[in-house]
Amino acid sequence: MFKRSAIWALLLLPGALAAQERKRAREYGIRIGVMQPGALNSITDVQGVKVGHTTLIKGDSIRTGVTAIIPAAGNLFQQKVPAAIYVGNGFGKLAGSTQVNELGNIETPIVLTNTLSVPVAMQAVTGLALAEKGNEKVQSVNAVVGETNDGYLNDIRGRHVTVEDVTAAIRIANTGKVEEGNVGAGTGTVCFGFKGGIGTASRKLPASLGSYTVGVIVQSNFGGALEVNGAPVGKKLGKFNFSNHLLNNVDGSCMIVVATDAPIDHRNLMRLASRAMLGLGKTGGIASNGSGDYVIAFSTAAGLRVPYNSDQPVQSVSLLQNDNMSPLFMATIEATEEAIINSLFMARSSKGQQGNVVEALPLDKVIPILQQYNRLQP
Repeated sequence: MFKRSAIWALLLLPGALAAQERKRAREYGIRIGVMQPGALNSITDVQGVKVGHTTLIKGDSIRTGVTAIIPAAGNLFQQKVPAAIYVGNGFGKLAGSTQVNELGNIETPIVLTNTLSVPVAMQAVTGLALAEKGNEKVQSVNAVVGETNDGYLNDIRGRHVTVEDVTAAIRIANTGKVEEGNVGAGTGTVCFGFKGGIGTASRKLPASLGSYTVGVIVQSNFGGALEVNGAPVGKKLGKFNFSNHLLNNVDGSCMIVVATDAPIDHRNLMRLASRAMLGLGKTGGIASNGSGDYVIAFSTAAGLRVPYNSDQPVQSVSLLQNDNMSPLFMATIEATEEAIINSLFMARSSKGQQGNVVEALPLDKVIPILQQYNRLQP
């Protein structure tokens, strides 16, 4: 078992790769959209949401990990949260999706990892749920586990993620700042031909629109022609899919998790989740044939949690009207776009199995392109 922070991971790389200073997009003056972010510009701006990472690095071939998202406090199995899962393109393995959409709720932490580690992650999540106090008689657990394929940098066939790694990510999850880039489930990912990873962002609606928060976290591992805040960065850098025979593979995946405190149930969470794909499209992603692009959306609103057992046959809840959904749609689009861009801006160059190297997005070249297209603000 090898658990490493992203900082320790960098120490294992050649000096030229490790010496890059990385900052989030907003720190460079990139203002995506028109809405304001939350205090941390993170999914953890939605009260109660926690995120934890386990980063696995060993020798020259293991570059993978686990990212866990805890939707709410308490026993999730006994008090489930309303949820929905939208499939942008279904070339992937999202365990638990059918039950979430059938019953409209999530009853476990959400775990992201690599493609071949989905079974072990399910085992870990199931074991934790069965062992939790109050679940002694439970005989069925719907673990929600998503993935992207990190096999270019990582020895994916080695299946190095363990039950202990998944358990650790869940147990260390917290509500504070979320580490981004080469960390957790994003340790070995590639996005637009550059190093991808974990990224997050949020939007806070004004009081006149309900003061609701939408937060997004992504595991970026997909292709297309990169655009940053509307500027054709991939084209200007000469590195975009179909530009030459070396860059004709756009397949990969993107896992997107959307959290909100707005009082909406499965039906409108599905509508919310579908809008996240518009945010992916604004970055230049194309949801290619071999890309597993999924969106998991849930609400933490008070009064909407679904009890496992209840002596009341009818649950009375207050829900946001359809006519009030559009601001949340925009918030989701903006936060998804910015989360993906943050995953690229925060990721560092990485060397993995068979000597494969994926370079970080060259920010020293990107920023002048954004200036050329007037995409920066002081």
